[in-house]
Amino acid sequence: PLFESVIQTCQAYGTADQIMFVIGATQTEYIKRIRSIAPDHFFLVPGVGAQGGSLEAVCENGMNQEVGLLINSSRGIIYKSQGADFAEAARVSAQSLQTQMAGFL
Repeated sequence: PLFESVIQTCQAYGTADQIMFVIGATQTEYIKRIRSIAPDHFFLVPGVGAQGGSLEAVCENGMNQEVGLLINSSRGIIYKSQGADFAEAARVSAQSLQTQMAGFL
């Protein structure tokens, strides 16, 4: 697939400390494939939460020995409530996600 060729080619441009990849959370079967191609690179992973990405699946398929993941869940936090309690709802949602992430570490 094209994405595999792109990742392999990009690795020639720098080290794992210089290049990271953005990998969407909604297609976790690809995360495992990409991790096998780029075992030491850092992944920015958007799409957990409101977009349907699974934190558990991302961690199981994407973590390396250094963790190697920066997981983003913007809409799942900031749009947790449309009411006057939006700030509190966002805080609770962010804390919940952080607690879940800590469980995988």
